[in-house]
Amino acid sequence: MLTYPFLRLRNLFHPENFQGWGVQRRYFEGWYFKMVPSDGKEAIALIPGVAMDAAGKRQSFIQILDGKRKKAYYHAFPFESFSAQKYDFEVRIGDSLFSKNGLILRMENNVGQLYFRNLVPWPKRAYSPGIMGPFTFVPFMECYHGIVSMDHHIEGTLSLDGIPPIDFSGGRGYIEKDWGHSFPSSYIWLQTNHFSQPGHSLKCSVAKIPWLGSSFVGFIAGLWWNGRLIRFTTYNRSSLIKSFADMEKVDIVLENPKYRLEIHAERDAPTALASPILGLMDGRIEETMNATTHIRLTERRSKALLFEDTGKHTGLEVAGQVSEIFIG
Repeated sequence: MLTYPFLRLRNLFHPENFQGWGVQRRYFEGWYFKMVPSDGKEAIALIPGVAMDAAGKRQSFIQILDGKRKKAYYHAFPFESFSAQKYDFEVRIGDSLFSKNGLILRMENNVGQLYFRNLVPWPKRAYSPGIMGPFTFVPFMECYHGIVSMDHHIEGTLSLDGIPPIDFSGGRGYIEKDWGHSFPSSYIWLQTNHFSQPGHSLKCSVAKIPWLGSSFVGFIAGLWWNGRLIRFTTYNRSSLIKSFADMEKVDIVLENPKYRLEIHAERDAPTALASPILGLMDGRIEETMNATTHIRLTERRSKALLFEDTGKHTGLEVAGQVSEIFIG
């Protein structure tokens, strides 16, 4: 019989899987499915997850973000409605199922089935089993992060309450997740995989990270470009050259030993979403799925321009006192 400590240890090396085996308090875990059909007229995110407060009050939930109409819907379920596979990423909440291969949504007037193929996962190594790198093994982080797929192809249809059925066939998707007890007190997060040509994807986040009674500005970015992932992270000898946000824009500049990445995002009016504070989903963050992101990738030594493009349907969050993470 498998014990909870064994499952938690094993799943450290599979961050896409459920991580909260045996946890009873001050914990959340959620997966973020972003989906845009081929015509770009809709942008939908589905966020299934679980939440537990300090007193042990627990629930599961499915949150729906309608990016184009700027609306969000939070559907709470009894915690007992949630179940997860031990060895793979597959979770159920009520009659709905979510996995890396697709999802089935059966919830009141929200129904449909989607299939995902040609996923682009974040590479795994024994010492760096996901996007968190060696921080995966630090036991006191307030929030952990995982990438299930930077980019993939979608087939299928969803019917959401109050919206005509959406055919996602030929569209693009992205899947990530978070777990821990709270989101960072201040952070910038953005993601787009809708550049002028398919097959490119960008994810970037900058956040205030509590650390042993103090804090530091951490960053994680990955650009999937020409069939490879170019990484800029706190732990891989990269540098955060600039980090800035105001009501109109976000500017981030990163360098690793070989490349320089310049990111300029134009913000759009956001939509309020539920977010975790000490486990339970009592907080509020604001996200848009209609931002645009212009990027420039250059080689540092030669200054040669390698890639320049603008990504549409950008998911963008600017949360907390972001002046705490301004650099440059």
